[in-house]
Amino acid sequence: MTVRAYAVEQAGGPVRPLEYEPEPLGPLEVDVAVTHCGVCQTDIGLVDDVYGLSQFPVVAGHEAVGVVKAVGSAVDGTRLAVGQRVGVGAVAGACFTCEWCLTGRQYLCPRKDDTALRGDGGAFATRVRASDWRYVQPLPDALASEHAAPLLCAGITVFSAISRNGVRPTDRVAVVGVGGLGHLAIQFLAKWGCHVTAISSTAAKADDSRRFGAHEFIVAEEGLRRAAGSFDFILSTVSADLPWDAYLAALRPQGTLSVVGVPHGPFSVHPLSLLPGEKRIVGGVVGSAEENRRMLDFAARHGIRPVVETFPVARIDEALDHVRHGRARYRAVLEF
Repeated sequence: MTVRAYAVEQAGGPVRPLEYEPEPLGPLEVDVAVTHCGVCQTDIGLVDDVYGLSQFPVVAGHEAVGVVKAVGSAVDGTRLAVGQRVGVGAVAGACFTCEWCLTGRQYLCPRKDDTALRGDGGAFATRVRASDWRYVQPLPDALASEHAAPLLCAGITVFSAISRNGVRPTDRVAVVGVGGLGHLAIQFLAKWGCHVTAISSTAAKADDSRRFGAHEFIVAEEGLRRAAGSFDFILSTVSADLPWDAYLAALRPQGTLSVVGVPHGPFSVHPLSLLPGEKRIVGGVVGSAEENRRMLDFAARHGIRPVVETFPVARIDEALDHVRHGRARYRAVLEF
């Protein structure tokens, strides 16, 4: 079985075909023939070596949907079978023996298998291998493959932030940024039952925000002054350095600012923005295998769908450039 992957050999370079023969399948492993794969901003960060972590040649991609082609000898056959449509997301396995795994927080496992950080083992390829079958997600029939793919990173990132921070249906919440993450966060929170305000630097995003379920829209940063003390929960989805004190001021006492977009620089907040109101700033990452399952079920049940632009894999350079320059509305997906 020859795998045809799409690799970048140097930072910011063009994509080149890379063929390899995979190692024999391990007992817990699953091979998936990829039909669709989302293009995430993290993929751009890796092929451009923005984080200084890339191992070239880089085969990016960590939002894969496809069909099971082979399973290891210890895979639970009642859950996964050859021919089944599944997803492999940002995490493709964990040790399942450390304290984090044993308490259901595999996303914090120090030995987790980060699909995007493998170097040449990502999902921009005809096949992707999950190192543990428990991280291979059977997909609800209601989710088309091109819609399911972005949910496996963008969707679970915002869903986990909502779930883990105890957001209630009665809460007033805000989403900062109406982009790849933000347009999904608005949908999840609206279906959660919350009163949702979208915050964007682009006034032109107002109509889209309301279409996704936002009840209100404000333009940062002048709108923040009028929103002081308004929100129980704010989810920042943008990769930008924000006026963090202004966002903390927009929280009610004991409110939470959850940051899932990656700012370019360090946080700087005044202590009095945080301490008197017992406010919190928390980070967020992708979820456990169980959280992924719940997220997919919730999305299928409530009609939550990413807005996608699809590209045949032959146009992968164009797709990467589309995301690199912020032109995607709102997620780019490769078709194999």
